[in-house]
Amino acid sequence: MNPIEIIIRKRDGYRLSGDQIKFMVEQYTAGNIPDYQMSAFLMAVFCRSMDAEETADLTRAMLDSGEKISFPASDFRYADKHSSGGIGDKVSIVLAPLMAACGLKVPMLSGRGLGHTGGTLDKLESIPGFRTDLSIVEFKNGVEKVGCIISGQTPEIAPADRKIYALRDVTGTVESIPLICGSILSKKLAAGPNLIVFDIKCGNGAFMQSLSRAAELGESLCRICEAMGKKSAFLISDMNQPLGRAAGNALEIDECLQCLRGDGPSDLMQLTLALGAKMLALSGIVSDGEAMGLMKSALDSGAAYQKFMEMVEFQGGLTEILRKAEPLKPAERVLNVRAVADGFIASIDTRQVGILIIEMGGGRSKLGDRIDHSAGIVFHKKIGDYVARGEIIAEIHSSAKIPEDYLTTRFLSLIKYSSGPSKTPPLILRDF
Repeated sequence: MNPIEIIIRKRDGYRLSGDQIKFMVEQYTAGNIPDYQMSAFLMAVFCRSMDAEETADLTRAMLDSGEKISFPASDFRYADKHSSGGIGDKVSIVLAPLMAACGLKVPMLSGRGLGHTGGTLDKLESIPGFRTDLSIVEFKNGVEKVGCIISGQTPEIAPADRKIYALRDVTGTVESIPLICGSILSKKLAAGPNLIVFDIKCGNGAFMQSLSRAAELGESLCRICEAMGKKSAFLISDMNQPLGRAAGNALEIDECLQCLRGDGPSDLMQLTLALGAKMLALSGIVSDGEAMGLMKSALDSGAAYQKFMEMVEFQGGLTEILRKAEPLKPAERVLNVRAVADGFIASIDTRQVGILIIEMGGGRSKLGDRIDHSAGIVFHKKIGDYVARGEIIAEIHSSAKIPEDYLTTRFLSLIKYSSGPSKTPPLILRDF
């Protein structure tokens, strides 16, 4: 096969065979196709897209580029969840042990912060000793022993994705839905789940800012799962404001522990339970009507909290620190941000909230940056809430040498008020 002919064929709008797609992925991963030809191929896909069969072939080729973890085929108790990313989105950290406490096995390969969004691995690494670099053998043993593991992609898993994603990031092809699907599913399916539920974020803090684009991504992901013999479902959730109250790594772990103790923010728990109900019903463990009762029992009994502690211990984390019910990593200073006028909170620039946290050291502005896990923001008020002048609307937790006036002014610029009541946006926009 000739890579030039394959590039031209896709550039001209023709569909590619599975063999042609496999050739491009295999040869690029092996170093036999140069970056400039793969860049041209990615741009052709970006401009001409791929149909469902092509996207499934791309996913399969990327998946087959490395090692795969396997669990019993068609055992739908092996289940996972994926989010398209947002601010304050800590659902995976609550959901995985909750599902394990309900009888599922959750093999979860997660990622780090991407752009303005936080990363599950960065959050878990707030816990002293917690390892996110488990080997494939350790990962599989943990899933069977504990019931849930959250770890990172090893060098052996989907190496094609690492190379291709790095190229997409610098060639303006990140937003292509076929390429997004291939990237997500080559990693997720490598962990061995037979069932995946997707949380597609939509709003000013999400990568997908329109409902139609979010639906297109969710439908594409589920079509590929079906083509590969996996069960799946998705919902679209609002990301026009942070999820929960806390945004920032250690602060979000503190909030996860509150959830697992039965005292989490209502929006975070609503979304966690909605995704969990889908996972449980699709797995066949319980019916739709029984799922909520099973999850609430696991929370009320402390079983979900205990399962989280088992996972932390298996992955090397110090559980005694978490059991103290004290802030995990207090920042050097906590600034109370007060409302400058009476009114209702009408909007929050969620993307800029994430960027502000990065400025404080809570995320990476370039590869290799060290993270200050203590940095973050706790919201006392959210969209639809009334605030009086001088009332605390948020806490900024920071150890960075950034002037307090700058942090306060910068945060206040991200909040818009209205004189009349503001409608609280629905959390779940669509449920498929």
